[in-house]
Amino acid sequence: MSIYDNTLNADGVLIVGAGLAGLFCALKLAPLPVTVLSPKPLGSGASSAWAQGGVAAALGPNDSPHIHALDTEKAGAGIVDERVAESVAAEAAARIDDLARWGTPFDRDQLGNFLLGREAAHSANRIVKVQGDRAGAAIMAAIIDEVRRTPSIRIVEGITAVDLARADGRVVGVFCRKLGDKYIEPVFIRARATVLAAGGLGGLFAVTTNPSGVRGHAMGMAARAGAVIGDAEFVQFHPTAIATGADPAPLATEALRGEGAILINELGERFMPAIHPDAELAPRDIVARANFRQIKAGHKVFLDTRQALGERIVDAFPTVTQYCREAGIDPVTQPIPVTPAAHYHMGGVKVDTRGRTSLAGLWACGEASCTGLHGANRLASNSLLEATVYAARIAEDVGGLEPPQRMLLPFEGIAWDETKGQQFEENLRNLKAVQDLRHVMTDLVGVERDAEGLREALRRILELEETSEKVTRSYLNMTTSATMVAAAALKRTESRGGHFRTDYPFEDPAWLNHTAMTLDEARRIRAEA
Repeated sequence: MSIYDNTLNADGVLIVGAGLAGLFCALKLAPLPVTVLSPKPLGSGASSAWAQGGVAAALGPNDSPHIHALDTEKAGAGIVDERVAESVAAEAAARIDDLARWGTPFDRDQLGNFLLGREAAHSANRIVKVQGDRAGAAIMAAIIDEVRRTPSIRIVEGITAVDLARADGRVVGVFCRKLGDKYIEPVFIRARATVLAAGGLGGLFAVTTNPSGVRGHAMGMAARAGAVIGDAEFVQFHPTAIATGADPAPLATEALRGEGAILINELGERFMPAIHPDAELAPRDIVARANFRQIKAGHKVFLDTRQALGERIVDAFPTVTQYCREAGIDPVTQPIPVTPAAHYHMGGVKVDTRGRTSLAGLWACGEASCTGLHGANRLASNSLLEATVYAARIAEDVGGLEPPQRMLLPFEGIAWDETKGQQFEENLRNLKAVQDLRHVMTDLVGVERDAEGLREALRRILELEETSEKVTRSYLNMTTSATMVAAAALKRTESRGGHFRTDYPFEDPAWLNHTAMTLDEARRIRAEA
């Protein structure tokens, strides 16, 4: 049987990924026909739902989009695209209006004004929140309800894209695996326009705050298809994942430090004031490295909310409180053990201001993309903003491709199966090749890096790629993304933002630019290693 005998038609735009970026784009395309592919049921498996902080938007009386853009550029360590920062900040208010119109219950005062929070490296209160630390979950719940009410959107659950399909010099759809059909011929889903919104790569690391399925699959399949990848070396490690041994690690939101929580070691010593004038509110990369070095020196690190919040943490930050209590920690009376964890990828598939990739027929948004907004270090709560802004831009760019108002019938034989899904997750979690890859990335391509370790990482990634039993397309996507990150990190001989080289510990003006790399170049660097 030819692979094309197992073909389905998207009958319009195809969106790979069902996080905030993908679903926002689908809603913005309505009433045009859209097919959204989701490996799991809507609302599970996407990093968006786990976001605690909120959406950054200059809505306060002493704030402006220009000031927001300046903060973004400062946090990004010199390589933020100024035009992108200005334009994204300027669109923030409109995107907040969209989210509110679709039912997101943002925190407001008695007059209906947004209650704005503060996070690290922001010069003003501009984080639009929900119940303190439930923004991601609340936004996703509202958007999913709106998506299910929209007849032009077809949701296909229980299916994973593994390869981009190309013909006549353009992307014409994706090859997919149905849940549980690991060794059966893949399904080809044809589309005129394909939007890649399948998330980042935090799960490539052994300690991460990302859902287990977020392991570089989007960037990997795009790179293998020949797409240009931007800023792959810049991985943001969140300084305060809760250190309970859970995988993935639950997050203690940065907003806690915005409320005055401090970092201490097991001796009760507060160490951040000696490292940066903004102390705990320094940019994330600085705080993450400070925590990393404390742990490397044999200390334990804690986030102490007792003085700043006390009992107020229970109502102000219910998600964090729940995480702590599940681990036997009382945040009212005990400091919270924390550790740096892979959290967000500033790099990804390189796109222009309309979300177009280097491959005709393919757009990308959300954490799968690299827009130039984040530079070397993402400003807190800019990720959800970027996802909505570029999703809206892509919808406008591809909106003329199909006639409106067409009901799409479900794809037969493809659906989420809870039992199969749980078994698949368990098998993947225990797969030795996956665990080996994650430890290589954490040990050698983590918070601090050097040439010797990066070369060793590239050698070991290649060995895993060549020797692991039953190497699947999904695993190749993971090793491809890992190769892109390690190769780009080896190539950038300086330290900047989320990329820190102990053998090149300072910024170098010669590297005051974004990087762009194809898989062919990354493989050459790997071969030289």
